[in-house]
Amino acid sequence: MLAGAFALPALAADAAGADPIDAVNTVIGTQDEGNTFPGASAPFGMIQVSPIGSHYAGWQYTDKKIRGFGHFFLSGAGCFEQGGLVSVLPVTGTIGADAKSTFDTGNPEAFDQTRYAAAFDHQGEIGKPGYYKVRLTADSNQHGGGIDAETTALTRVGAERYTFAQGAQAHVLVNLGQATVRHRVIHSNIHIVDDHSVEGSLEVIGFCGGSAYTTWFRLEFDRPFKAHGTWNKLMGTPGSKESSAAEAPNGAWFDFDTKDSREVTIVSAVSHVDADGARNNLRSEGYVDGKPLGFDAIRQRAQDAWRKELGSVRVRGGTVEDRVVFTTSLYHTLLQPLTGSDADGRYRGWDDAIHKADGWTYYEYFSLWDTYRAQNQMLAILRPQRAGDIARTVVTIAEQGGWLPRWGYANYETNTMTGDPVTPFLADAWKYGALSGDEARRAYAALKRNADSVPPRSWREEGRAGNANYIAKGFIEYEKSSSKKKAMDVDQEHAASATFEYAQADCSLALMAHGLGEKADAQRWSARSGNWKNLWDASIVDNEHGGFKGFPRPKTLDGNWFSPKDKPYSPASEDGFHEGTAWQYQWLEQQDVPSLVKAMGGAEQAHKRLDVFFALDKLLADPLHAARKEWVMGAYDYYNQFRYNPNNEPDLHSPWMYTLTGAPWKTAVVLRAAQSLFTDGPNGVTGNDDLGTMSAWYLFSALGLYPGMPGTGHLLLHTPRFEHVEIDLDGGKTLTIDAPGADGSKLQYIEAAQINDRAQAKVFTDWDTLRRGATIRYALTGKTPAWGTHPADLPPAACPGAAAH
Repeated sequence: MLAGAFALPALAADAAGADPIDAVNTVIGTQDEGNTFPGASAPFGMIQVSPIGSHYAGWQYTDKKIRGFGHFFLSGAGCFEQGGLVSVLPVTGTIGADAKSTFDTGNPEAFDQTRYAAAFDHQGEIGKPGYYKVRLTADSNQHGGGIDAETTALTRVGAERYTFAQGAQAHVLVNLGQATVRHRVIHSNIHIVDDHSVEGSLEVIGFCGGSAYTTWFRLEFDRPFKAHGTWNKLMGTPGSKESSAAEAPNGAWFDFDTKDSREVTIVSAVSHVDADGARNNLRSEGYVDGKPLGFDAIRQRAQDAWRKELGSVRVRGGTVEDRVVFTTSLYHTLLQPLTGSDADGRYRGWDDAIHKADGWTYYEYFSLWDTYRAQNQMLAILRPQRAGDIARTVVTIAEQGGWLPRWGYANYETNTMTGDPVTPFLADAWKYGALSGDEARRAYAALKRNADSVPPRSWREEGRAGNANYIAKGFIEYEKSSSKKKAMDVDQEHAASATFEYAQADCSLALMAHGLGEKADAQRWSARSGNWKNLWDASIVDNEHGGFKGFPRPKTLDGNWFSPKDKPYSPASEDGFHEGTAWQYQWLEQQDVPSLVKAMGGAEQAHKRLDVFFALDKLLADPLHAARKEWVMGAYDYYNQFRYNPNNEPDLHSPWMYTLTGAPWKTAVVLRAAQSLFTDGPNGVTGNDDLGTMSAWYLFSALGLYPGMPGTGHLLLHTPRFEHVEIDLDGGKTLTIDAPGADGSKLQYIEAAQINDRAQAKVFTDWDTLRRGATIRYALTGKTPAWGTHPADLPPAACPGAAAH
């Protein structure tokens, strides 16, 4: 170790004391299938108020018109109907029973939001945490000139303010029948309560593999409307106070006088419980001392909440863009899952009964196949109490609904994606301290049932659909079209990747079982974690991509290797793998890396294979640009690929396979290249952000820590992007990460490391070492170092289990 290697230089104070709100750009990720939304939301908020366009996710940056401002959005998911529900749009013009009117009540097509959608201008658009503003520009439907639209949101209350031109014929349209872009509104109703209040509900079939769920809402205008009406599939009816429809146009309009006031503010609330839930949510958060909060007061509270959340992680160093990308990634990470319990604690469970969360928060929308890999651990570090409630929710779902979820939407299972993501999700929640005591025991009981059985055929949930053959023979049988499929996905149709997912999940559960004193279960699951070996075909040679020998390959029910009818099996094909190939899934084996290295022919061959996978020679030559040229770039380009896919989850951890095999400096090369894909622009997220997964991945990559094998609590060390980071931990403690001279514009490697002033030769630490506060110091170099390259520096196999069959 070099003397003085850890001396800290004076850092520029360019970010000191800065408002973290200003370092977020909510437009990031709204293009190229990032599927984020630019509008307002609270941290983990129940309601979001954001523009709706033509894109299946609700919005994309290149949409030409705004169809309305919706009141529900998921951030970054890849399936349909994540944006919309109650669609509100301010318009100008005339509403009357003649063809010359802007909105002809005799022509129901006049109330089609694809026709009345408003043009808008990105110039002057503001997208910040808790606040969004955009100008609706004058066009054929906007005769009164432009309209300024602003939105904000608290946890259960949203607000929008529309500013019309003086003297404009101002109207607000509330559209329920077209509340989603790609899915069915099977029933909706709207009721005008009085001269400033509107209530209603929508029953929607949403998401991939979705089922029906109901959302109740209440809207309150800050001043009386002077006229109103409703529309249906036949006509618009002035003065009507009630309208309902089944899979048909349905909505209402409200007229306002702009002589004395140009502004119209709407405060809104939703509930998945009932109409009283929406009313109570609005009263609880939209009022103080019986008086309604105005738009500006709600915005102030919303942004103060975000300042507290975002201010808990502070970085110094890097460029302005670096800090915007980092803070926006933190923002996206803290958006979901969504609050599911109303202000009075009531929530609608997976048994469709009403329950109450007393003293804790119940959550909804769990993209576990994505979030277990990075976002889960980031929340456990930053928000342990909230992570505990999230984990408790998942366990409660199993207890009330009968089975653990895989991709839970509202209060039902979509069966989207495959494998067993809930096991590593809960195992890490336990290891990071979010689950303990009775909660850990409840989680363990649900996980044990999930790991060792299959839900009855009559149940909606698939669970581990491939368990019968996996337990009996050590692999899931490959069926291109499986009769066991209940909805969107099923493990048998992606049997090779699902087998690898099950095996890693088994190891994480074995670690949890061991920690809870369940030794027999731990031994059994540890042995099963070696089942990936049953699908390792040592005879396969990929001559097209480097001549490497040995790859994962699916087997059919009879135990024979799967072979396509018209061509030889290729490790770059889609056969048997979900959103990936054998090239990408071969690295999903963190539980016993020494055995994987042996199967690949030793460390030298494993490194050569990684070098080809990442195109390392090209990255070394051009680290800031090569990734876009050499890696998989399309958000949905899953198949016929042999290179790294930074846009999707299966190989997110693979840069650290270098670290786990004694070449951590190469991990640093890959991370610098990957970080170049995150930018301060609409396309600044790789692939779907998947409810904060990609953003959390970026946070870890920039901090110099990455979660290792689930259930171990290991955090792998690598070159950070910033010179100084402070992370507020539970109990008033702080985790500090110092890396003098860190510079994201060039390649840098760890020359030496310290944790709490003690030399750190190993390439990993664990959460228990850091959770009570710690300081990590990195000394960086531009030359290839020896740090972390010795076998003694590497973590041992978490589950050195032989294949069970």
